[in-house]
Amino acid sequence: MSGIFGVVSKGNCTEMLFYGTDYHTHLGTQYGGLAVLGDEFHRQIRDISQSQFKSKFFGDIKNMEGNKGIGVISASNEQPIYVNSKFGPFCLVTNGLIENLDELSKQLLEKGVTFSEFSEGNSNVNETELIAKLITQEDDLIGGIEKMFDAIKGSCSLLLLRNEGIIAARDRWGYTPLVVGKNNDAWAVTSETNAFPNIDFKIEKYLAPGEIVNITESGLEQYKGGFDRNQICAFLWIYTGFPASTYEGINTEIVRERSGKRLAERDTDIEIDLASGVPDSGVGHGLGYAMGSGKPFRRPLVKYTAGYGRSYTPPDQSIRDLIAKMKLIPIKEVIKENRVVICEDSIVRGTQLRNFTITKLWECGAKEVHVRVACPPLMFPCIFNVSTRTTQELAARRAIMALEGSEIEDVSEYIDHTSEKHQKMVEWITNDLEATTIRYQFLDDMVEAIGLPKEKLCTYCWDGKNPETKT
Repeated sequence: MSGIFGVVSKGNCTEMLFYGTDYHTHLGTQYGGLAVLGDEFHRQIRDISQSQFKSKFFGDIKNMEGNKGIGVISASNEQPIYVNSKFGPFCLVTNGLIENLDELSKQLLEKGVTFSEFSEGNSNVNETELIAKLITQEDDLIGGIEKMFDAIKGSCSLLLLRNEGIIAARDRWGYTPLVVGKNNDAWAVTSETNAFPNIDFKIEKYLAPGEIVNITESGLEQYKGGFDRNQICAFLWIYTGFPASTYEGINTEIVRERSGKRLAERDTDIEIDLASGVPDSGVGHGLGYAMGSGKPFRRPLVKYTAGYGRSYTPPDQSIRDLIAKMKLIPIKEVIKENRVVICEDSIVRGTQLRNFTITKLWECGAKEVHVRVACPPLMFPCIFNVSTRTTQELAARRAIMALEGSEIEDVSEYIDHTSEKHQKMVEWITNDLEATTIRYQFLDDMVEAIGLPKEKLCTYCWDGKNPETKT
């Protein structure tokens, strides 16, 4: 999971690039990077795992000047990559996940291609460098990007900075978004539209899956049209996206409100005193639940925002647990003697929800704790972006293993929310997390809340259906 941003302006673009990139901080926790092109390339990459992007780069931008630049907040790879190629020098940032990384790097090594960058903590090549090397195998940059799309399994959207402008390419299935904006003096492209309003950009175009464009001071030039198909990640609206962002013209906060309302409409058999959401991404769902139930929205848990990012994104479990424990502070006076509904965007592993959310509510004297989850149980690790990497991490799979006595391949009965096995799985998770009740959003209700046809959404992590293979 990464966020990418690029800008081309009539004057110096560095300040716009700095703030535009910073508005993607919710998407990554490991590295930040900027590249600016003026008379020459200026590039800087910083480790942001223990500090904020702004504090790391504020001093750097004083020494970076140019009228075009790209930036990235990355969950794993050090970016941007600089390449001095047969097409001339360029810098590259990417967002996605290459499932066949090892296979592709081996093929390139056999051709005599060398790699200089490696992913943190292992011997795998840097994904962004691999993409750069794949692109440079062809006769021109656009042909190289298309051949790269042919070669990879997974997803990749990218921004490529060169003298002639910024090439923006959205992955062929549209798993991750790219949006072009314009103000009086500049053009920009972003993963997240929340980057636009405060630097005075207006949305001009949502790139289609597979579309390739070039952005210059003069405007937008299309190199290749996109596809009608779309498989954008549904999780963007449910969890990963920022509330002020829109994807395919649909705002994230509005989707979360609709999601919470639908959860409340299905709760006809419980009495509660207040509705709430786990900060930050659960808040919109909680507000919707309050609207749908007629109960007051209150804040039994508040997030201490300074310095604490998302507990979902760090690669190390101990770091995830520490962030989860430290960032949420309970308000005993709101919680005590109340029957609480707490809306959560999802249950991934479940350990943080139990140890650092539900436990805090019980310790502060809650009468009942009802967890309402804005999506169905997560069943499959994502194969298109960096998130959960194994089935063993998932709470639903642990429940199935406990109920079946071993891992099973066919989990279709557990996916079906009308089945007895599904109910038993949810009961197991409820007991394991020590909640009064847990109820998950139905897949159809989640799709309805988003407002796109299901065939235009990727729902692989819930139903295991790969859009590329239709299985």
